[in-house]
Amino acid sequence: MDNTSRSERTRGAVIQAALAIIARDGPGRLTLDAIARESGISKGGLMHQFRTKQAVLRALLDHQIAYFEDFSRRYMAAHDDAPQPNLAAEIATSRETIAKPHSVAMALFSAVAEEPGLMSVTRASDAQKIAAIKAEAGDPDLAVLRWSAARGLALTSLLGLCPLSKAERERLFERLLDDQQWSALAKPAKTKSASARAPRKKA
Repeated sequence: MDNTSRSERTRGAVIQAALAIIARDGPGRLTLDAIARESGISKGGLMHQFRTKQAVLRALLDHQIAYFEDFSRRYMAAHDDAPQPNLAAEIATSRETIAKPHSVAMALFSAVAEEPGLMSVTRASDAQKIAAIKAEAGDPDLAVLRWSAARGLALTSLLGLCPLSKAERERLFERLLDDQQWSALAKPAKTKSASARAPRKKA
Protein backbone atom coordinates (compact mmCIF):
# COMPACT_ATOMS: atom_id res chain seq x y z
CA MET A 1 0.00 0.00 0.00
CA ASP A 2 1.46 3.38 -1.01
CA ASN A 3 1.73 6.29 1.40
CA THR A 4 -1.25 8.14 -0.05
CA SER A 5 -3.56 5.14 0.28
CA ARG A 6 -2.29 4.46 3.79
CA SER A 7 -2.89 8.07 4.76
CA GLU A 8 -6.45 8.06 3.39
CA ARG A 9 -7.17 4.78 5.14
CA THR A 10 -5.90 6.19 8.44
CA ARG A 11 -7.98 9.37 8.06
CA GLY A 12 -11.08 7.31 7.31
CA ALA A 13 -10.50 5.10 10.35
CA VAL A 14 -10.01 8.15 12.58
CA ILE A 15 -13.23 9.80 11.35
CA GLN A 16 -15.26 6.63 11.86
CA ALA A 17 -13.76 6.13 15.33
CA ALA A 18 -14.54 9.74 16.28
CA LEU A 19 -18.14 9.40 15.07
CA ALA A 20 -18.55 6.19 17.07
CA ILE A 21 -17.25 7.89 20.22
CA ILE A 22 -19.54 10.89 19.77
CA ALA A 23 -22.60 8.70 19.15
CA ARG A 24 -21.87 6.36 22.06
CA ASP A 25 -20.26 8.57 24.70
CA GLY A 26 -21.00 12.16 23.63
CA PRO A 27 -18.74 14.90 22.25
CA GLY A 28 -17.17 15.55 25.66
CA ARG A 29 -15.45 12.15 25.57
CA LEU A 30 -13.79 12.78 22.24
CA THR A 31 -10.03 12.90 22.86
CA LEU A 32 -7.00 11.84 20.84
CA ASP A 33 -6.37 9.01 23.29
CA ALA A 34 -9.96 7.78 22.94
CA ILE A 35 -9.72 7.95 19.14
CA ALA A 36 -6.47 5.97 19.18
CA ARG A 37 -8.06 3.25 21.31
CA GLU A 38 -11.25 3.12 19.25
CA SER A 39 -9.49 3.01 15.89
CA GLY A 40 -6.60 0.75 16.88
CA ILE A 41 -4.16 3.32 15.51
CA SER A 42 -1.14 4.24 17.58
CA LYS A 43 -1.11 7.68 19.17
CA GLY A 44 1.93 8.54 17.04
CA GLY A 45 0.20 7.41 13.86
CA LEU A 46 -2.88 9.40 14.78
CA MET A 47 -0.94 12.58 15.49
CA HIS A 48 0.90 12.23 12.21
CA GLN A 49 -2.46 12.87 10.51
CA PHE A 50 -4.14 15.05 13.15
CA ARG A 51 -1.94 17.14 15.40
CA THR A 52 -4.82 18.34 17.58
CA LYS A 53 -8.38 17.51 18.54
CA GLN A 54 -9.47 20.62 16.64
CA ALA A 55 -7.99 19.12 13.46
CA VAL A 56 -10.14 16.03 14.01
CA LEU A 57 -13.21 18.22 14.51
CA ARG A 58 -12.52 20.03 11.25
CA ALA A 59 -12.22 16.69 9.47
CA LEU A 60 -15.51 15.59 11.02
CA LEU A 61 -17.22 18.77 9.85
CA ASP A 62 -15.81 18.36 6.33
CA HIS A 63 -17.02 14.75 6.37
CA GLN A 64 -20.48 15.84 7.50
CA ILE A 65 -20.73 18.50 4.80
CA ALA A 66 -19.60 16.08 2.08
CA TYR A 67 -22.02 13.37 3.26
CA PHE A 68 -25.10 15.60 3.20
CA GLU A 69 -24.15 17.43 0.00
CA ASP A 70 -23.85 14.05 -1.71
CA PHE A 71 -27.23 13.01 -0.27
CA SER A 72 -28.78 16.28 -1.51
CA ARG A 73 -27.34 15.83 -5.02
CA ARG A 74 -28.64 12.28 -5.25
CA TYR A 75 -32.07 13.33 -4.00
CA MET A 76 -32.30 16.14 -6.58
CA ALA A 77 -31.28 13.77 -9.35
CA ALA A 78 -34.00 11.32 -8.31
CA HIS A 79 -36.64 14.07 -7.97
CA ASP A 80 -35.71 16.40 -10.81
CA ASP A 81 -39.40 16.87 -11.66
CA ALA A 82 -40.17 18.50 -8.29
CA PRO A 83 -41.60 22.05 -8.58
CA GLN A 84 -38.93 23.34 -6.17
CA PRO A 85 -36.06 20.82 -6.33
CA ASN A 86 -33.62 22.74 -4.13
CA LEU A 87 -36.19 23.16 -1.37
CA ALA A 88 -37.26 19.51 -1.60
CA ALA A 89 -33.66 18.35 -1.37
CA GLU A 90 -32.99 20.50 1.70
CA ILE A 91 -36.11 19.27 3.50
CA ALA A 92 -35.21 15.67 2.69
CA THR A 93 -31.64 16.26 3.88
CA SER A 94 -32.91 17.63 7.21
CA ARG A 95 -34.98 14.47 7.60
CA GLU A 96 -31.94 12.35 6.77
CA THR A 97 -29.96 13.88 9.66
CA ILE A 98 -32.22 12.13 12.17
CA ALA A 99 -32.90 8.99 10.15
CA LYS A 100 -30.08 7.03 11.78
CA PRO A 101 -29.11 6.74 15.47
CA HIS A 102 -25.43 7.38 14.72
CA SER A 103 -25.96 10.15 12.24
CA VAL A 104 -22.85 12.02 11.13
CA ALA A 105 -24.79 15.18 11.95
CA MET A 106 -23.51 14.75 15.51
CA ALA A 107 -20.15 15.88 14.18
CA LEU A 108 -21.66 19.32 13.66
CA PHE A 109 -22.58 19.67 17.33
CA SER A 110 -19.15 18.51 18.41
CA ALA A 111 -17.58 21.15 16.18
CA VAL A 112 -19.88 23.87 17.54
CA ALA A 113 -19.10 23.00 21.15
CA GLU A 114 -15.35 22.86 20.70
CA GLU A 115 -14.63 25.33 17.89
CA PRO A 116 -17.48 27.76 17.07
CA GLY A 117 -15.37 29.44 14.39
CA LEU A 118 -15.64 26.34 12.22
CA MET A 119 -19.32 27.04 11.71
CA SER A 120 -18.55 29.87 9.30
CA VAL A 121 -18.13 27.13 6.68
CA THR A 122 -21.68 25.84 7.15
CA ARG A 123 -23.15 29.35 7.34
CA ALA A 124 -21.68 30.17 3.93
CA SER A 125 -23.01 26.91 2.51
CA ASP A 126 -26.49 27.55 3.96
CA ALA A 127 -26.53 31.06 2.50
CA GLN A 128 -25.94 29.62 -0.98
CA LYS A 129 -28.70 27.06 -0.50
CA ILE A 130 -31.16 29.68 0.69
CA ALA A 131 -30.36 31.80 -2.37
CA ALA A 132 -31.11 28.83 -4.66
CA ILE A 133 -34.35 28.09 -2.79
CA LYS A 134 -35.51 31.70 -3.12
CA ALA A 135 -34.60 31.86 -6.81
CA GLU A 136 -36.79 28.88 -7.74
CA ALA A 137 -39.78 29.81 -5.53
CA GLY A 138 -42.88 31.74 -6.52
CA ASP A 139 -43.18 32.77 -2.87
CA PRO A 140 -39.60 32.96 -1.47
CA ASP A 141 -40.75 33.71 2.10
CA LEU A 142 -42.96 30.62 2.22
CA ALA A 143 -40.15 28.48 0.80
CA VAL A 144 -37.75 29.72 3.49
CA LEU A 145 -40.36 29.04 6.18
CA ARG A 146 -40.65 25.43 4.98
CA TRP A 147 -36.86 25.10 5.01
CA SER A 148 -36.71 26.58 8.51
CA ALA A 149 -39.40 24.23 9.80
CA ALA A 150 -37.54 21.20 8.47
CA ARG A 151 -34.25 22.42 9.95
CA GLY A 152 -35.96 23.07 13.29
CA LEU A 153 -37.44 19.56 13.40
CA ALA A 154 -34.03 18.07 12.73
CA LEU A 155 -32.07 20.19 15.21
CA THR A 156 -34.52 19.83 18.10
CA SER A 157 -34.61 16.08 17.52
CA LEU A 158 -30.82 15.78 17.53
CA LEU A 159 -30.61 17.86 20.71
CA GLY A 160 -33.28 15.77 22.43
CA LEU A 161 -35.62 18.76 22.69
CA CYS A 162 -38.37 17.67 20.29
CA PRO A 163 -41.52 16.42 22.09
CA LEU A 164 -42.87 14.76 18.95
CA SER A 165 -42.78 11.04 18.24
CA LYS A 166 -40.86 9.66 15.27
CA ALA A 167 -44.16 9.02 13.47
CA GLU A 168 -45.29 12.61 14.05
CA ARG A 169 -41.99 13.98 12.75
CA GLU A 170 -42.19 11.81 9.65
CA ARG A 171 -45.72 13.00 8.97
CA LEU A 172 -44.64 16.63 9.27
CA PHE A 173 -41.65 16.10 6.96
CA GLU A 174 -44.00 14.57 4.39
CA ARG A 175 -46.26 17.64 4.61
CA LEU A 176 -43.30 19.97 4.24
CA LEU A 177 -42.31 18.08 1.09
CA ASP A 178 -45.80 18.15 -0.42
CA ASP A 179 -45.90 21.24 -2.65
CA GLN A 180 -49.63 20.88 -3.31
CA GLN A 181 -50.43 21.50 0.34
CA TRP A 182 -48.57 24.81 0.21
CA SER A 183 -49.64 26.16 -3.18
CA ALA A 184 -52.81 27.77 -1.78
CA LEU A 185 -50.74 29.71 0.77
CA ALA A 186 -48.18 30.96 -1.72
CA LYS A 187 -48.39 34.63 -2.60
CA PRO A 188 -47.88 35.49 -6.27
CA ALA A 189 -44.63 37.18 -7.13
CA LYS A 190 -44.87 40.93 -7.01
CA THR A 191 -44.86 42.70 -10.34
CA LYS A 192 -44.62 46.36 -11.09
CA SER A 193 -47.88 48.11 -11.82
CA ALA A 194 -48.52 49.46 -15.29
CA SER A 195 -48.07 53.03 -14.06
CA ALA A 196 -44.76 52.12 -12.47
CA ARG A 197 -43.53 50.42 -15.65
CA ALA A 198 -44.56 53.25 -17.95
CA PRO A 199 -41.81 55.79 -18.65
CA ARG A 200 -42.41 59.24 -17.26
CA LYS A 201 -43.29 61.92 -19.78
CA LYS A 202 -40.86 64.74 -20.02
CA ALA A 203 -42.19 68.09 -18.91
